[in-house]
Amino acid sequence: MYLGIDIGTSGVKAVLVDEAQNIVDQATAPLVVNRPQPLWSEQNPEGWWEATCAAVKQLDPFKRSGVKAIGLSGQMHGATCLDNNDKVLRPAILWNDGRSHLECLGMMAEMPELTQITGNLAMPGFTAPKLEWMRTYEAENFVRVAKVLLPKDYVRLLMTGDYASDMSDSAGTLWMDVAKRDWSDDVLALTALTREHMPKLFEGSEATGKLRKDIAIDWGVPQVPVAAGGGDNAAGAVGSGTTSPGEGFISLGTSGVTFLADDSYRPNPEGAVHTFCHALPGLWHQMSVMLSAASAVDFVAKMVGFPQPSDLYAAAENANQPGQGVFFLPYLSGERTPHNNPNAKGAFFGLTHEDNQTSLAQAALEGVAFALADGIDALRETGAEIKALSVIGGGARSHYWGKILSAAFDLPLHYRGGAAVGPAFGAARLARLSVSDEAVEEICHPPAIEHTITPNTILRDHYATRRQTFQKLYIQTKEFTS
Repeated sequence: MYLGIDIGTSGVKAVLVDEAQNIVDQATAPLVVNRPQPLWSEQNPEGWWEATCAAVKQLDPFKRSGVKAIGLSGQMHGATCLDNNDKVLRPAILWNDGRSHLECLGMMAEMPELTQITGNLAMPGFTAPKLEWMRTYEAENFVRVAKVLLPKDYVRLLMTGDYASDMSDSAGTLWMDVAKRDWSDDVLALTALTREHMPKLFEGSEATGKLRKDIAIDWGVPQVPVAAGGGDNAAGAVGSGTTSPGEGFISLGTSGVTFLADDSYRPNPEGAVHTFCHALPGLWHQMSVMLSAASAVDFVAKMVGFPQPSDLYAAAENANQPGQGVFFLPYLSGERTPHNNPNAKGAFFGLTHEDNQTSLAQAALEGVAFALADGIDALRETGAEIKALSVIGGGARSHYWGKILSAAFDLPLHYRGGAAVGPAFGAARLARLSVSDEAVEEICHPPAIEHTITPNTILRDHYATRRQTFQKLYIQTKEFTS
């Protein structure tokens, strides 16, 4: 068995994968996000550890006793600041936190070559601007910072005692020279930090250490190697077999990500496209990222009175009625690609007496689809040729939403085995690579396609018109949301 652990935003998922790459058991433990002020998004790192232990212990005891290696995946960008005794100094500032917008502008003004080194615009979601914010507003904490770890790497520290990270997750800090796959001393100095504050870098398929004996006993697993793993999107790509140029997937989780693999470093920061290292050696990837995808649908489900998000999907599917009037802007946490606007806001527009739960459910599914399509266009503007996308993440469970997405993107969508598991499955694959002599292509092939959705031409034309209105609504309301 190979154990994959994904430290997500809404929960920690643990999966067991056997030698034949079958998912033989899985478990999830929930997490809570705190929003103490507008634009703020934080979590308690101790909560990640508690949820990790809970998820692992839910797995079949007999099967987990056969684990040969463990891989880690996690939400990217979160700033976990530790003192000299590894004590957490403050709640972790998360990827969808927008407080450091001014610090981003200051960093790019002070270092014009920043985008060339890092391959990305400075955005509030990245880790480095968060530390700049701390330096200004929490100086007493900043001066005590001894190490800055990403969420999965804080969990790794408690598992193994090692300060270690992988290339893909670390590329999202804005402290890396992404082309060289190494920390940038110049960018670190820009934020008054050095390599001493950073973990050691590994490729995602390398082992970084071994599980501590006391943790192994507590979890009921052998004292096995722990692989570096990957940021959630790169690990999801490993799980979906997105490892060659031209291959891509769309992840429908808390955030929405369109991911394209590449064997070369091709940055395009002007379009708010992310360019990061992949979780496998010698590979990079591009991403468009929207901050509220399935989470925006979940929000609407709660606000309009559906008992569960699944009831929203079911209601929209049963009605099977494309939107005609009401629109939904899904920018509940600001937005990255293509707008790079932490102050973007969500809204319903065009409500009438005829609207009800079902029409608002349809509007929510369409609004997220239109926003994702804007990000795909930003990728296309880099010259990327996208012929089809695999679908992963929790949103992959709804094929009805897939019909909306396919029509909005004008692309075929492939649904593969294990799609809803995503990053945790990829983490298990990286764990296997860390202890075997097998080639990447032997292990990281795409799971079998179980279902394909092709664009409905009538729906495609309908959504092309509605998306133009959706785009105008963002532009025309932008001035009221700062």
